[in-house]
Amino acid sequence: MHSTRLISALPFWLSLGFAPLIAAGAAWGGWWLLLIPLYAFGLITILDFITGLNSANPQIDTPVSELFWYRLITLVWFPVQMALIFGALYWVTHTDHLRGFEVLALFYSIGIASGAVGIVYAHELMHQKSQLERWLADLLLASVLYSHFRSEHLRVHHLWVGTPRDPVTARYNEGFWRFFTRVLLACPRSAWRAEVALLARGGRSKWSASNPFWRYATLQVLFLALAWGIGGGIGVLLFLFQAFVAVLHLELTNYVEHYGLTRLHLGDGRYEHVLPRHSWNAAHRASNWLLINLQRHSDHHYKPDRRFPLLQTYDAGEAPQLPLGYPTMVVLAAFPPVWRRLMNPRVREWRRRFYPQVTDWSAYKSGSTPMPKGAR
Repeated sequence: MHSTRLISALPFWLSLGFAPLIAAGAAWGGWWLLLIPLYAFGLITILDFITGLNSANPQIDTPVSELFWYRLITLVWFPVQMALIFGALYWVTHTDHLRGFEVLALFYSIGIASGAVGIVYAHELMHQKSQLERWLADLLLASVLYSHFRSEHLRVHHLWVGTPRDPVTARYNEGFWRFFTRVLLACPRSAWRAEVALLARGGRSKWSASNPFWRYATLQVLFLALAWGIGGGIGVLLFLFQAFVAVLHLELTNYVEHYGLTRLHLGDGRYEHVLPRHSWNAAHRASNWLLINLQRHSDHHYKPDRRFPLLQTYDAGEAPQLPLGYPTMVVLAAFPPVWRRLMNPRVREWRRRFYPQVTDWSAYKSGSTPMPKGAR
């Protein structure tokens, strides 16, 4: 039984494939550096076509003790990511083995890993009650200088997804680059307001030591100092570059997950409860292996505390379906005309299927429906 669980969990360890590929790129440069994006976006997409869709749902009452081999990959990734980032920083700043454009390509590849894997794992870990897992989430997010994502995700996104209060619900017809600029500016302020409001409800000041932003800032400064200690100014710039690439991939994913989907306004600032229909679902097997079932996003929002091996998938009658897995969808999202041509008809079909009673979508499109009651 123990070995059976290990075998069934092993496909979710695909993320470790980044480590030897990044090491090969650092060692040999040149065309080897193409292997990382080809692995992340090309090979996984090909495997999606080969392995097809996975519509099977696990038993949701499976005890945590039987999920060890699934959870272990999220626990060991932090030291792997640290070795990749800071090992590469040492390598490129203490040798002249790689040319300038190869160094940039290497750290772009590391940013893919720290974003497509590191932030995805941080997302899983931050939802858990274990202090170890929450600390690992904070460390992973600090390593890409995006610590406020934890506050924004838990205190805002999960409460107000599909409403004007949620900055990361992409609006209908909103191109990714406009969305990206908007969330980079809005989310830190939004996260701060949410934490300050929570502290105020407990009778504490925003300057209280309980404000997680002080922990976020300390961890981020420590990582920047480590980058400086290893590689000086160049080390800091390369660290910032991989962090930017990681955040770019996170926000591409955020954009895809809820594009054009809104919760019904019931009047007086009240919105319907979050349902599976308010997230795009994708049952593509291989990309769910790499992204630890993140594409079963409809169930994640419906049951946020459910661990990734137990997430359920839904058919088209319950949740809207993406035509391809995230690795392909995030690439298409970077090209707004292509994205709109592919996804806008699907959003309109979603409206007809789930909300035939709504005849005027203009306020939903512009994000001008009333702010949710109780939102801060």
